[in-house]
Amino acid sequence: MTGVGRADPSGSAPQNRPGRLGVGVIGAGRVGAVLGAALRNAGHAVTGVHAVSEASRTRAEALLPEVPVLEIPEILRRSELVLLAVPDDALPGLVAGLAEAGHFQTGHLVVHTSGRHGVSVLDPVRAAGAIPLAVHPAMSFTGLSLDLARLQDCMFGVTADAVVLPVAQALVVEMGGEPAVIREQDRGTYHAALSHASNHLVTLTAQSAQLLASIGVERTDRMLAPLMSASLENSLANGDGALTGPVARGDVGTVRRHLEVLAGLADSGTLPADVGQAYRAMARATAQRALARGALSESAVADLLDALSH
Repeated sequence: MTGVGRADPSGSAPQNRPGRLGVGVIGAGRVGAVLGAALRNAGHAVTGVHAVSEASRTRAEALLPEVPVLEIPEILRRSELVLLAVPDDALPGLVAGLAEAGHFQTGHLVVHTSGRHGVSVLDPVRAAGAIPLAVHPAMSFTGLSLDLARLQDCMFGVTADAVVLPVAQALVVEMGGEPAVIREQDRGTYHAALSHASNHLVTLTAQSAQLLASIGVERTDRMLAPLMSASLENSLANGDGALTGPVARGDVGTVRRHLEVLAGLADSGTLPADVGQAYRAMARATAQRALARGALSESAVADLLDALSH
């Protein structure tokens, strides 16, 4: 364990460096298979993978070739580092059950990839002398090999006890990412921020594409990509200063027209009502943020909110 993440002055190949670990992957979903492959590329030996569905088995074969598909107890018996890449809600029960059955061993590095949880969810492993680490990649995964390259630009939310925090950070660096320390009590805020940014962006994009498709635009991706890419870059660089469009200008007439169009499409069954609902919610938030930064007057925002309430 002491050699994890340390540079090797000899320049030897990863698999020949000291401190290499036997890694077991529990959950060959999009995240688990990719992170397992990243650790393997760093020179660690993947001892086994637990894959239940046909899709996860196929993914394991593609990203972790020649790694045996094993039952969980056997993976824990073979491994020094156990990567738990399972859904957030499934993690507490899995950890408690394995701990109660006595499968964790002294010195085990038990790493979960959940964004929601810190290390408290791994408290059951401590009684066995295992070491809990929370390592969450702030990235949307496809489960394909291209994700390995994308890890090079990825930050990871890392939570661990102070004495072993460098181990968690070193593992992230070995996978090509950049660690950001998240306090245990801040994991909920951390995960809400990432989910809001990523998941709702997908919904927003899909809704906008539906609107364009409803009027016959075939290449909705080509029409939206330059606009959305520029908006994302500007907002990351300038925050609320990047706000533009009718709401940010206080153009109430345009906003009313948008609402009329969206209501008509919903009434005709052309589009689901959630598009108009999302537009109203985001327009209200945009107006309030424009007011907070002094870009709109209180009277202009009042007029916008009045229009959005009908």
